[in-house]
Amino acid sequence: MSQVVFVLVPGLHLLDLAGAAQVFSTAAEYGHDYRPTYVAEHEQITTHQGVTLLATKQWPDLTPDDLVVVPGWSVRPGTTNGHLQQQTLDRLTAHHTAGGTVASICAGADALGRAGLLNGRRCTTHHDIQHTLARRYPLAEVIPDVLYVTDGRVVTSAGIASGIDLALHLVATHHGPAAAARVARQMVVYARRNGNDSQQSAMLRHRAHLSDAVHRVQDRIETDFKEQLPLTDLARTAGISERTLTRRFESATGSTPLRYQQLLRLERAEHLISHGATIESAAHSVGFTDARMLRRLRSRPH
Repeated sequence: MSQVVFVLVPGLHLLDLAGAAQVFSTAAEYGHDYRPTYVAEHEQITTHQGVTLLATKQWPDLTPDDLVVVPGWSVRPGTTNGHLQQQTLDRLTAHHTAGGTVASICAGADALGRAGLLNGRRCTTHHDIQHTLARRYPLAEVIPDVLYVTDGRVVTSAGIASGIDLALHLVATHHGPAAAARVARQMVVYARRNGNDSQQSAMLRHRAHLSDAVHRVQDRIETDFKEQLPLTDLARTAGISERTLTRRFESATGSTPLRYQQLLRLERAEHLISHGATIESAAHSVGFTDARMLRRLRSRPH
C-alpha cells in the first residue's frame, strides 16, 4: 500500500478514524510508505464528538496498491445510513473492481453494503447494528462478535477501537508480523486476527509480560520467522543462557521459542491459503521445507 484514503462522513466517531490513522502514521514513521488522505463530500466534517475536521473533496488518483477506508459514524437505533452520495459509493466500487482494497470500521460497513461490496461476502460491524446490517443486506453474511473479517479485498471491522486491530492486520499482511508488532508496541495496544472468534493473534497474544529478554527474542523470531533459528542464536539475542531463555520464555508466554515460531508460520500460511495459495506454496513461503509440517499444524486444535 501507499495511499490510505479515509472517507469522512458527518457524525463520524473520532476513534473510528484516529485509531486506524495512527497505525498507518506510526508505520510510516518506521519507514513504510503510507500516505494518509482525508476526503469527504464537504470540506468541513463535524464529528459526533463535536470536533470539526477539514477534508478535501478531490479524490486522489488511486492504484490497486492503495487502500480506501470508511470510518463509522453515530447512528440512531435501527439505522445505519451514512447519507453518502451515489458518486462516492461508485468510487468505492470502482476501486475494488480495479484490484484495490476497501475497508470499513463500525457503521462504515453500511457504505460498503450500499456500494454492493458486501454481496456474497462475510463481513462484520459494531454489535449494536449487526442485525440491522444483516437485514438491510441479506446477500451479505454478517459474522457477529468478531473484531474484523477479510473477504475478497473487502475488510470490515467492529466498532471504535477495533479499527486499530484492522489496521495492524493490514500492516502485518503487507510488511510482516514484526512490523505490526513494532507499531502495536509503540501504540501500547494488542493486535488480533480475523475469524469466527475473538482470538488474539499469535504475534501479540504472548506480549502481556515484562521480560525485556523475552521481548527481544520475540522481536527476533517475528522478524526472521521464516528462517532456521537455533536456540543458541536466540539466547545470544537475549544475552542469557539457552537454559535460562527456555525457562523465561515458557514462563512469560506459555510456549517454547520453537512453538512460537511455528504459530507465526501457521498464521501467515493460513492468510496466504485464504487468499488462494496452495498448501505447498504457502508452506514454502513461510519457511517449511515441505507441506507435511504445515498440514500437521493445521490439523491440531487451536
